[in-house]
Amino acid sequence: MHEKIDRLGKIIWEYHHLNQPLVKAGAIFVLGSIDKTVGEYAAELFLKGYAPLMIFSGGMAHNNDLLSTGWNKSEAEVLSEIAIEKGVPKEKIILETNASNTSENINFVKKLLAERQLDISSFILVQKPYMERRAYATFKKQWPEKEFIVTSSPVTYEDYMIKSKIPKEQTINIMVGDLQRIKEYPNKGFQITRKSLIRSGMLTKN
Repeated sequence: MHEKIDRLGKIIWEYHHLNQPLVKAGAIFVLGSIDKTVGEYAAELFLKGYAPLMIFSGGMAHNNDLLSTGWNKSEAEVLSEIAIEKGVPKEKIILETNASNTSENINFVKKLLAERQLDISSFILVQKPYMERRAYATFKKQWPEKEFIVTSSPVTYEDYMIKSKIPKEQTINIMVGDLQRIKEYPNKGFQITRKSLIRSGMLTKN
């Protein structure tokens, strides 16, 4: 039974990955997450010179659900503190601490940058390994005029399940939930449609 769960879990894991090549951008945009390795990986990209600026977005959005962090700070604050500990200068970080979902991550940052008169033309989006596809679909819908790629920590399904502080059952439930959102959220106006994903080369017809 456990082998079957892992086999199916790995299929979903690999589906969520886009495997886009890294390119330099105007900013590294870190989407709020329960997974602290998101902040660690984003910091690594900054320190390797992939972008001159980091943006962290995420509030205290989840209570008593699968994505509840249990932190007493916003997701943006917690993940940015991880980046600072790794050596990212605080002055190179922009915080958005109110977003409660991926659409808000994007739209609140869009507003924040406009208020600061910052015109950033390209982004590296950083999220959990099993949320790449939904992050892509959401950004493409909410901010289509910008160039971007989506990336996550390069870790296998097996290693992630062993090393993650998030229980395996919870992780698999979150992955399945994101799979459902990819199907349902276009109708809510949050993401591009499946047909649009196919046209963009991010989804096959099969």
